[in-house]
Amino acid sequence: MSASARTPLPPFDPADPLGIDDLLAPEDLAIRDTVRAWAADRVLPYIAEWYEKGELPGIRELARELGSLGALGMSLEGYGCAGASAVQYGLACLELEAADSGIRSLVSVQGSLAMYAVHRFGSEEQKQRWLPGMAAGEIIGCFGLTEPDHGSDPASMRTYAKRDGAAGGDWVLSGRKMWITNGSVAGVAVVWAQTEEGIRGFVVPTDSPGFSAPEIKHKWSLRASVTSELVLDEVRLPADAVLPGVVGLKGPLSCLSHARYGIVWGAMGAARSSFDAAVEYAKTREQFGRPIGGFQLTQAKLADMAVELHKGVLLAHHLGRRLDAGRLRPEQVSFGKLNNVREAIEICRTARTILGANGISLEYPVMRHATNLESVLTYEGTVEMHQLVLGKALTGLDAFR
Repeated sequence: MSASARTPLPPFDPADPLGIDDLLAPEDLAIRDTVRAWAADRVLPYIAEWYEKGELPGIRELARELGSLGALGMSLEGYGCAGASAVQYGLACLELEAADSGIRSLVSVQGSLAMYAVHRFGSEEQKQRWLPGMAAGEIIGCFGLTEPDHGSDPASMRTYAKRDGAAGGDWVLSGRKMWITNGSVAGVAVVWAQTEEGIRGFVVPTDSPGFSAPEIKHKWSLRASVTSELVLDEVRLPADAVLPGVVGLKGPLSCLSHARYGIVWGAMGAARSSFDAAVEYAKTREQFGRPIGGFQLTQAKLADMAVELHKGVLLAHHLGRRLDAGRLRPEQVSFGKLNNVREAIEICRTARTILGANGISLEYPVMRHATNLESVLTYEGTVEMHQLVLGKALTGLDAFR
């Protein structure tokens, strides 16, 4: 008889039906539990009110607390960053988005976009100046790529930077960026612009004359998040404001790939929160004399939701291990972002049907997660863009144009 045959099987865990936790080290679990506890204490008691009011009060304090947790620039090395693994960063994203997508977006834009750009492409002086404060949450960053008329086609951006030779090589930056998370509370913006050399990134202190960031109001998604327009009206920057390590779209696209990786995990957090709400509701809500969780149709919905939820977590874990091994390709990130966000939205919608009319109430997290995920579905690459990335990889034929 084999050893496996003699060893009793562990009990089935409804919270971890595939036993994915067995793949995690004690340090991974500790980080996950720490972030989950922080979110339970600092976000969950207030998030419905923030969402209803369309604001994120105390964002600077939240950023400092996240910095103390090591969640900002979490997988970066040095400069006050935690140097965590990609899997550990992913687990943090999952727990943050289980609270709310807006909180995960705050962390993702800070670490995976703004800090990542400076860390990977910046000069040593830029890294020393900005990264320690950003890692601590003392400085909030934003990332300016999308424009009012150019989202999925960033190569056509109109924001332009030109040199002013009379001023010793200064740059003069003009243009507009749209849908920028953290914009109006940021102390520094990483802005991408056309130059005579190609697309370049610029580190822009937000107190620079000519820079403004009006907040975007009247959103019905990501309401507990700061979203802004960036207006650059001949913003004068010194010659060393440009990121020296990259020219061309590969700069911003590599940052986006890092952010999309976090979304692969984060979307499953929103899905888990909605699924858990549906399970608890199904066990306690009675119709026709018994809990609705005892009806076949409800159990079929819960089973399908559980399958997609934990497949998505397993996919995220697999991609995280590949990233930690230096083997994660952008096409694989597109695979994960496309699948997990689509499935997360479907899980939220199915959970809403189980909760019935209560599903639209902010007393439950389901509708809030569903509306947030409508934004997550679009940003960092639309469904269609990721489909075309995979289509090109599968066929060798470029269908983008």
